[in-house]
Amino acid sequence: MQQLQPDAVVSIIEQGGVIAYPTEAVYGLGCDPDNDLAIEKLLAVKQRSWKKGLILVASSFEQLTHYVDTSQLTNEQLLLAHSKWPGPFTFIMPVTDNVSHLLKGQFDSIAVRVSAHPVVKALCEATNKPLVSTSANLAGEQPAMSLVEVVSSFSAKIDGVVLGELGEQTQPSTIIDAKSGQILRNGN
Repeated sequence: MQQLQPDAVVSIIEQGGVIAYPTEAVYGLGCDPDNDLAIEKLLAVKQRSWKKGLILVASSFEQLTHYVDTSQLTNEQLLLAHSKWPGPFTFIMPVTDNVSHLLKGQFDSIAVRVSAHPVVKALCEATNKPLVSTSANLAGEQPAMSLVEVVSSFSAKIDGVVLGELGEQTQPSTIIDAKSGQILRNGN
């Protein structure tokens, strides 16, 4: 497993690799959201069912418009999301028809976040797209909070780890349903 700077990740992502990287609160696992083989690899590494769906993290909302069906959202609903971004808020939004079932799971929606974390932003800007983002842990276990934990759990299973510091959040992101405004998970 390689230890990488954000700009060295592009070729790994393009080749279907899975990486670990620091986020606002925990280490995440990520891959190309448009590569089903990469998503399947990530799900296998995490031992997570595809039915649960995954989060996409981006450096701007524009990177998410290929995945989110904004025609199903009102201006007020979009304004709520934009008022929280960039930041540790994940919104459940209607999904476009072209999104893989591996990303949306058994739902007709997708979880998306525009991050303020410098490493996440750099990764998304370097790849010019959002990344799949799920906590770096086996399903049901506690997320990795350090590089040592990531290496001990995933060194033989992923293609690299991006160096950087965790953000200042103490909990995973707050999850909000964009249509109803309901908080599904309070992370703060």
